[in-house]
Amino acid sequence: MLARLAHLVHRRRGRFVGLWVVLTIFGVFATSQVSNRWFESFSIPGYSAYETNQKALKTFGTGEQAPLVAVFQSSGDVTKEDLEPAIEKAAAVNPGSRVSSYFDTHNNDIYVSKDRHTTFAEIYPPGQNTFSTTPHIDTVRKTLEANAPAGVQTHLTGLLPIYDATSGGGTGPSVLTEALIGGVGALVILMFVFGTLPAVAIPLAIAVTAILNTFTLVWLLTYVTDVSIIVQFLIALVGLGVAIDYALLMIFRFREELASGEDVETALVETMTHAGRSVIVSGSTVAVGLLSMVLLPLPFIRSIGIGGMLIPAVSVLVSITLLPALLSLLGHRINKLRVMPKRFVTVSDPDSGWWGKWARLVIRRPLPVGIVGAVIVAVLLALGSQLNPSEAQAKDFPGAGDAITGRDALTRAGITAGAFKPFIVLTPTGEVSQVVERLRGVDGVAGVTAPESWRKDGLALVEAIPSSDGSSKAVRGTISRVKDALPAGASLGGVAPEDRDFVHAVYGNFPYVLLFVVLLTYVLLARAFRSLLLPLKAVILNLVSLGAAFGIIVFIFQQGHGSDAIWGVPATQSIIPWIPLMIFAFLFGLSMDYEVFMLTRMREAYDETKSTRQAVSLGLARTGKLVTSAGLVLMFAFFVLSTGPGTDIKQFGIGLAAGIIFDATVIRALLVPAIVVLMGRWNWWLPDWAARGLRTQPSELVQEARPAATESA
Repeated sequence: MLARLAHLVHRRRGRFVGLWVVLTIFGVFATSQVSNRWFESFSIPGYSAYETNQKALKTFGTGEQAPLVAVFQSSGDVTKEDLEPAIEKAAAVNPGSRVSSYFDTHNNDIYVSKDRHTTFAEIYPPGQNTFSTTPHIDTVRKTLEANAPAGVQTHLTGLLPIYDATSGGGTGPSVLTEALIGGVGALVILMFVFGTLPAVAIPLAIAVTAILNTFTLVWLLTYVTDVSIIVQFLIALVGLGVAIDYALLMIFRFREELASGEDVETALVETMTHAGRSVIVSGSTVAVGLLSMVLLPLPFIRSIGIGGMLIPAVSVLVSITLLPALLSLLGHRINKLRVMPKRFVTVSDPDSGWWGKWARLVIRRPLPVGIVGAVIVAVLLALGSQLNPSEAQAKDFPGAGDAITGRDALTRAGITAGAFKPFIVLTPTGEVSQVVERLRGVDGVAGVTAPESWRKDGLALVEAIPSSDGSSKAVRGTISRVKDALPAGASLGGVAPEDRDFVHAVYGNFPYVLLFVVLLTYVLLARAFRSLLLPLKAVILNLVSLGAAFGIIVFIFQQGHGSDAIWGVPATQSIIPWIPLMIFAFLFGLSMDYEVFMLTRMREAYDETKSTRQAVSLGLARTGKLVTSAGLVLMFAFFVLSTGPGTDIKQFGIGLAAGIIFDATVIRALLVPAIVVLMGRWNWWLPDWAARGLRTQPSELVQEARPAATESA
């Protein structure tokens, strides 16, 4: 089928190019339209804390966002100062805000420091918690300062102000900026890979086409279902990396066929038959990893899975239609207009190059090479096993400014960091006293209060401030004890309990996601490789690669080795909960690209030679440069994410960048070829019964051919 498509594209290349030009121009329009239709909610329907917060939001207009924390310091007894006007005016900046403080509860236990020089007020902003939430932090801060009595110093802190301080008050690079930075990095790498202007320009053209047309489909999708705003970043960066990867594979094969003396049409047919098939298989595995997100009971993550799945789908479609049309138009001119020294342009015999020499070393010493790779992986897996998926504690956020000063002032005053994420209990008005009394006896609760103003329509809110940060491990037990202590009519809400519900929603269902991805990927690869053991090895090594990527972000961010010096982020002691999930979704499929590129070529060589050693030698020599080049392109695209302002974006970007380059080097250059050599003829075994189920040709065990050239190498 791909051969017929190649002939069709060759004959109608002008029409194919014209069609994609029109679609891409429309994609520019669609990209501008979709910006107003993103889904920005973080809902986890059916989970108690989320449902409680939504009921509070419906009744009181507040309850979903963490409070702004107004801090007051004085050299005397701060409770004797008239601070109420400053608090009221600060709350009025966001009309409908809900407030709790010493001045409306007279609770010394939680709002006032022991020396009585420091106090704070909780100001809960109204409305939903979204990416575009703006509680006017600077205005609230200035209002506090302008209305505080003489001699009283004010600060505004809390989760949102601390996030704002962490990002320097900015939003980081835009999607367009990140894509452009990633494109410049890819351009530099491609120059060293190909060395000619046409060969460099084609992958970038394919990436632009794939990205803009994906935005078109996502725009249409927003009329059918909600699509998370996160998808726009993934389209830009993953689309850039994946499309360039596929273009690299196709161009490598096309230039190789031309160098062997084939005419343009024959070279195109060979390219589509072999490299085009690899592109389809690779795109399918990436799509499977993303589609698995629909198994999680979180609407915004499901939308990421559905929207993200379109990225590899469009990239594959562009790569097997527009790309061969461009190759057909260029023909031998793809090697013209040299922009680098001739050695970068010449298509030399890969067997005599560096990767050919490395392949022969692996064949001679597969066990030592495999042991080296296994040791490196084991160290990172040990680190990955220490992964703590949790929001960072307030004390671990980097940054400078008033929010950080206010946070530190509370700490010095001996006020619990639980003030940043208070528990909120929704209860019938008649049970308020009972709830307060019960919670005061719960271990891990620093204090409880129930302002009179927090009552409406037969419902009331009770605030319980934990004695430790709402993101700490200790608070998990406190949440459980608080739930157990509540009477039947009351329910627990607040940011910290909802964070824990999010972790349970994601990781409680993660085994099903993993099983889905592993089984479907195995079936796809078993059919592609015509083997039972090669896809099993591929899946296991991909999981190992994933664990190693987790180990890298644990080492850098959770333990803090280099994160502060490079990114200004001290050790967080945790990894933000959604990061491991999204790294899994993208890295599992993307790293499988390299497995497909490499093993497809090995399978092709084995079918010709019936020798595993020859297959490894030819496969590694001819795909080693491709895999490392593709890995560098993707690594740079993801590394751009780490320039974003938030700790979460830095963890996500570095996790993907480090995971990709680790997979392209240690896994694919050490472990894969070493294991294939050691497995010998069993790599290629596909019995009749399995072949019938997969609707492909069987591959029986045969005696290995041992070419003299390989044995003497």
